[in-house]
Amino acid sequence: MEAGGKPGQHAGLGVAQVHVGHTDLGESQRPRPLPYPDEPLACRGRLPNQRPIAFRLILLHPPILETLQLRWPDEAACEAFARQLAVRPGFADAFIELHGTLGAGKTTFVRHLLRALGVTGRIKSPTYAVLEPHELPGGGQAAHFDFYRFADPREWLDAGFRDVFAAPGLKLAEWPDKVAGLLPTPDLSITLDVLDDEQRGVLVRAFTPLGQALLQ
Repeated sequence: MEAGGKPGQHAGLGVAQVHVGHTDLGESQRPRPLPYPDEPLACRGRLPNQRPIAFRLILLHPPILETLQLRWPDEAACEAFARQLAVRPGFADAFIELHGTLGAGKTTFVRHLLRALGVTGRIKSPTYAVLEPHELPGGGQAAHFDFYRFADPREWLDAGFRDVFAAPGLKLAEWPDKVAGLLPTPDLSITLDVLDDEQRGVLVRAFTPLGQALLQ
């Protein structure tokens, strides 16, 4: 699904059937939200010569409002989900975080989203440029970020990324953990899990009312 661009990444990853139980986005299961690094985690520890203490990690995002779990058997399923999501009201101004290991299919999913929005021509990965802007047919902007090589938080201000996120338009961010604390709250967080060469497990979580509406 995600081809080339980063060390150790292989090409031709596929994601083609979206299960059809869900009214719009394919079959969904709505279990309790799965454990995730930025959710509260109660821990216990012991300092030298002291009694055990309890502590809790701080939330990086607000509570999850909606959860959707999918399985993509191949890339056609990825494309179908992207097309269905792209026509949702308000999607053109959403902020979506994309999580997953190298080769999980993040860039491929972004390409399908942008194609569904009418972007033509070559859609480059922003691995080295960090940001690739796109003009949307009929007006509007889409900003595709890849923070894989982001190393200096000062670059956030120097490159004008704050202004990009403050302006209207679609924002798609790969490797958002590299800039934790600088990004606003995402409307949707999409995590891709490699099941085999073709199949992907997909966890979609909504953190805002807009994100929740996109999944309804």
